[in-house]
Amino acid sequence: MRIKLLTLAISGLLVSSIAHANVPTKTQIDNVFANIKSTNPGCSVGVIKDGKLIHKAGYGLANMELNVPLDGSHVHRIASVSKQFTGMAVLLLADEGKIDLNADIRKYLPELRDYKVPVTINAMLGHFSGMGDYDFVDAELDKDALKLKSTMGGEFRLGNEDYLTIQEFYDYVKTMPLRNKPNQEFSYSNYAYFVLSMLVERVSGESLREYSERRIFKPLGMSNTFFSDKPTEIVKNRASGYSKNEDGKYVTSMTNLFWVGDGGLHTNIEDMAKWDAYFYNPTLGKKPKELLLQFMRPNNAEITMESQKYANGQFIGEKGGFTIVHHSGGWLGTITNYERIPEKKYASIVFCNDTSIDIAKVVKGLRKLVL
Repeated sequence: MRIKLLTLAISGLLVSSIAHANVPTKTQIDNVFANIKSTNPGCSVGVIKDGKLIHKAGYGLANMELNVPLDGSHVHRIASVSKQFTGMAVLLLADEGKIDLNADIRKYLPELRDYKVPVTINAMLGHFSGMGDYDFVDAELDKDALKLKSTMGGEFRLGNEDYLTIQEFYDYVKTMPLRNKPNQEFSYSNYAYFVLSMLVERVSGESLREYSERRIFKPLGMSNTFFSDKPTEIVKNRASGYSKNEDGKYVTSMTNLFWVGDGGLHTNIEDMAKWDAYFYNPTLGKKPKELLLQFMRPNNAEITMESQKYANGQFIGEKGGFTIVHHSGGWLGTITNYERIPEKKYASIVFCNDTSIDIAKVVKGLRKLVL
């Protein structure tokens, strides 16, 4: 009897050990970010396993001027990781019957340039619309396109020097010619996702900020998440952005351009964990499970980028036999990444306010450690 009980006890310990073998300790995760000095800017980090936020922490400073450390709760501007939320907003409009995803965008925004060919909303969501990107600001364009100038009349500086309102930027983008023919190839376009924000505003009567708050963030309990479209607003608990100059010294690097759709979302680790939970328990839309399936369906299964497909603001690829859904972002003093491996119920959230950090390396380090 004793031997049987001892055997059962040992078996129980082994099963318990195996079950928890892939849950790293706090120290192990901390070591992935060991190169971040406490006196430098750094990263807010979240690790999710089996539906639980097993690690939430900050490394480095949220604000160098005030010596405020990151603690995992700070709000970050997440750059292009924002696109999946724009994508969800557009799909919710379609779910409401207010738009047709296969319709020409000019059906809803007729003031856009006549591209001479249909450019569908679906093509814009999947980056095969043929629309250009920010590098078009400095390009030699045709005579009908608006020429951007700085306030002093020189070349417009896209960053934190010159300023445009959302309407001014839209007035510029709507004159832009296509860079490529639609439906031919994957061609990443921030312009397309910005125009999608204008689509949401036109059709819903609300800004993307207001619509996403009502239809996405409030229902999911994401109370620290919003599209920041006001350059002068105060954002509580915000992490400031930093970059290194040519001398290797840190400088403040914050945008003064506040259009949204392609980027502009502000959020924190806990709210992103709530977004991650949505994928395992869908609650949005009239038919939540069907909407989620549509959200995860590539916009064009035939068009890929480096063997990856794109679905409404998400890259979908494979690694080690598992599907990885991910997107990164970078703009001035911000560099971010969010990836999910659904089969493992694993996700990592890394929001950095130091663009010199090799975010791909730390994301890979987390994945290897946990899985």
